[in-house]
Amino acid sequence: MKRNKFIVGALCTLMAGNFASCDLTEHPDSYYDMGNYFTTEEKAQMSVVGIYDCIETEGYYGQYVMPFWSADDMFMVRGVGADGTRRDISHYQVTSSNTWILSVWQYLYQGLDRANLAITGIEGMEGYADNTTLQQYAAEARFLRAFLAFDLVRFWGDAPFTTDYTNTYGSAYKPRTDRELIYDQMIEDLNFAKTHLPSRTAVTSESPCRGAAHALLMRVYLQRAGYSLDCESGTLTRPDEATRQNYFNAVIDEWEALQSEGEHNFYNGGYEQLFKNYSQLVLDNQESLWEIAFEPNNGEKDNAGYWGTYNGPLMDAPSGNAGTTNWGRANAFFTVLPYWGEFYESNADGSEKDIRRDVNFVDYAYKLDDNGNQTISYTCNEIAKNLYRYPGKWRREWTEQSFVDPNHTGINYCPLRYADAVLMAAEAYNETGNTAQAWTLLNSVRTRSGATPVTSANYAEFYKAPKVYNLDFIADGDDAGKFRTALYWERAFELCYEGMRKYDLLRWGVLAESLQAAQNYIATWVPGPNEHITDDARANWNGNTWANSNYIAGRNFQTGKHELFPIPLTEIQTNSALNNQNNPGYE
Repeated sequence: MKRNKFIVGALCTLMAGNFASCDLTEHPDSYYDMGNYFTTEEKAQMSVVGIYDCIETEGYYGQYVMPFWSADDMFMVRGVGADGTRRDISHYQVTSSNTWILSVWQYLYQGLDRANLAITGIEGMEGYADNTTLQQYAAEARFLRAFLAFDLVRFWGDAPFTTDYTNTYGSAYKPRTDRELIYDQMIEDLNFAKTHLPSRTAVTSESPCRGAAHALLMRVYLQRAGYSLDCESGTLTRPDEATRQNYFNAVIDEWEALQSEGEHNFYNGGYEQLFKNYSQLVLDNQESLWEIAFEPNNGEKDNAGYWGTYNGPLMDAPSGNAGTTNWGRANAFFTVLPYWGEFYESNADGSEKDIRRDVNFVDYAYKLDDNGNQTISYTCNEIAKNLYRYPGKWRREWTEQSFVDPNHTGINYCPLRYADAVLMAAEAYNETGNTAQAWTLLNSVRTRSGATPVTSANYAEFYKAPKVYNLDFIADGDDAGKFRTALYWERAFELCYEGMRKYDLLRWGVLAESLQAAQNYIATWVPGPNEHITDDARANWNGNTWANSNYIAGRNFQTGKHELFPIPLTEIQTNSALNNQNNPGYE
């Protein structure tokens, strides 16, 4: 991470030591509590930094959250054997004993608790009402609380939630809170944040600005308008149409506010350079509304990130006598369904027309040559024989050579991009009857990447077979339906692997159908002439075998269960307020 993080022992004592104090009759000299800690602007800022510390860690956004948004209909974790961690999550084999589920749960709740402490403490400080600096810190804490609460709802649905700091063991255990009430709190927090956060020019992309609050509000309203799993009935439900229209109009209001501020747009260096910037540690908040920051810290894992290591192209570790290249190594745990390279718009000779194809979809690996250098290979078994394809948005080859750590990177993750806001606004306009404006916004995303503008008249050329597979589960008999079909594909082309796809499909109510459609398509797909594949592998290609060996999401997914993750078993066993009841389908 590039911004200064100055968490010290006093902060740790303040935020974690209160539980231990239940057994003390006297506090040690280093003890801080609410009454004597929040006394200066610097300490208020430190309390906000403590929230980031829970998000920017290997056990949450540094690594463990990555499989939470796979498998969707695009990518998954490589290998289908049970592992109790990432594979089980990605392939819908997860149980309540999964250790990565537990880690994300723990860090998320620790972050919420620290946010509650910071908000209460800062807003209770003397002079708060007239101090814009303190109000900005409170807004930042409220933004982070809303971000964490959004993860809580999309991962676990109705889950324990409070805005009180849990300063005793007893207060830590809460019953489930209706997700609608959690949404209400998110909206309250973000409405405050969008008023009191600074402008884009006053901060770097590693700190949220007003635009980030507008965009996160858009996401909250869209998710709230869509389908979600009801924990009591085990069925997918969504609000009535009048309520949904209110939410869509709220999305448009936030979009118009974002536009009126005039601070954000598509990155003027282009789509490819936008993602190179992340790997090259360049901060720019023109399109990146907010980034979660990472820094390997000379090999320590506290703030380590694995972006580009686990979800980038495969890279052999350099040899001890490496010549001119040394980027570290990339495990490439995540692979892309191989046919996606054919779905992007191409020129007649097979070259890219839509620049997003060769940024998002990587069909090579880095292997060691005879001199120990890391060089591109299209012929290794991982690529040419097995047709493994990798996410390309974060790459070790784009980082500095001889980086500080062979496994970890300082690549940031951006959960809020301007392009996402554009497509969210387009969806809201379509659902409120203004499909013409929806097409205009969608095409602004396409043309930025060199793709052909699309309308209801020519959309079949890009969004129907044989260019892609047909979506029998989305009615496209009118203009609004055609746009929904287009949006299904465009959000995939633009935002793949960034954490939105699975939850787009869920809120649209088509997650199960999309996974099954991908399963069926790969089983019958034949590699095209431009695929890098050996002649022997092409002659022996069997899509059904490949699907059974790699992509099993469509076969494993259970409607009424896998829309949510299990509450960790340890939480079920220790929190009596949950009445020993897990999410539907889990023990």
